[in-house]
Amino acid sequence: MRYANQDVAQEAQRILGYIEKEVLSDADKQQILADSLENFPRYVTRAILESRKSYADDYAVAEWTDGGAVLKDLYGREYIDCLGGYGVYLFGHRHPRILQAVRHQLEHQALHSQELIDPLRGYLSKLVAMITPGDLQHSYLVNAGTEANEMALKLARLATGKKWFISTEKGFHGKTMGSLSATGKGLFRQPYLPLVPGFQHVPYGNAEAVETAIRQLILTGETVAGVIVEPIQGEGGVNIPPDDYLPRLRDICDRYECLLIVDEVQTGMGRTGKPFGVDHSGTVPDIMTLGKAFGGGVAPIAAMVTQDRWWGRMEDNPFILGSSTFGGNPLSAAAAISAIHVMVTEDVPGIVAKKGAYLLSRLQAVRQRHPQWLKDVRGRGFLIGLEFPDDATGYQVAKGLFRRQILVGGTLNNSRVIRIEPPYSISEAQMDTVVGALEEVLAAFSD
Repeated sequence: MRYANQDVAQEAQRILGYIEKEVLSDADKQQILADSLENFPRYVTRAILESRKSYADDYAVAEWTDGGAVLKDLYGREYIDCLGGYGVYLFGHRHPRILQAVRHQLEHQALHSQELIDPLRGYLSKLVAMITPGDLQHSYLVNAGTEANEMALKLARLATGKKWFISTEKGFHGKTMGSLSATGKGLFRQPYLPLVPGFQHVPYGNAEAVETAIRQLILTGETVAGVIVEPIQGEGGVNIPPDDYLPRLRDICDRYECLLIVDEVQTGMGRTGKPFGVDHSGTVPDIMTLGKAFGGGVAPIAAMVTQDRWWGRMEDNPFILGSSTFGGNPLSAAAAISAIHVMVTEDVPGIVAKKGAYLLSRLQAVRQRHPQWLKDVRGRGFLIGLEFPDDATGYQVAKGLFRRQILVGGTLNNSRVIRIEPPYSISEAQMDTVVGALEEVLAAFSD
């Protein structure tokens, strides 16, 4: 039902009033919360309330402000953020330097014309080439990781003239049709079957399985364009492969003349204690994708980065390669440029490596005291997984932590492995609070 313009204007003005207020009244807070609980099931989806926000018994908690390593709800209650937007907030919430860059950019231009040269896209692409390994050079800038992976898959087919891809079980590369076809989780894939043909999934961490799959496809007359893989599986359960896994995949791709695509959407920008996940093994991919923390936790932006020898084969026609209306826009580019500056000047990877080792050791000590409930603790840097006997146990742990005002990565349908992904700015005291809360929750299971 379409409303009269005056009604739309009145409602929009009411909402803008909340945004523009420096201090909300108690009545404002109550109204915003009531509106949210009405708007989500009616205009968005009830599922968000019933699953992702279900740690709260009545799921009536609305975030409103943030900063550093914490989120605050409408009433100012602080939540230590170990969920991190599933990897977005590596640089923290509203990092002042990144926020300042975006504010300055907003003062003179927000979006680009699509016709003239937009300088920040070029500057950002140059910086990406400067920080990525090997001879990665050309960036294709988009809005989200799944778009970056879509372009990676398309480029691999265009550059090689081949068709098939090898991906991994439990791998996650996004939820658009091509990226979802590469994703190896039936939970996400099944509702949309049949997906894009030409993808074969093999066990993660098993280089022999990759080579076997390629060889079998070639023997049956097929061609293989590429292998797509995460340096560490995030959504799949924080699965860390053998140290020689990526180097062996590099060798296999070279021998069979297909491209190695490494999805760094979650692991990039210092999340694992190195600038990129591939840096732990010294592997240089043909194509790398970035996202999540790439925008510094302030603006959405992602990138596909590749070598000149692959990009150059098709770059005479940018509409074949792809184009994005908002990709690489000035606001998001400013955020990513500042994020790169923060990463290298503040040594974010080094801080993450040190703090991650501390947090991992403390969590492993908790596991030793509660092995019947906490089956495994594993991770690298600030990508840590807590494994429980089943989804139900993990969900109860996530719920217990939420009651203690700590956010973690785990939902009703997927909680066997809970992810811990805090910002690099989290303090030792805050980490100790998280560990103490986990200890309390697990101890209560044994009472």
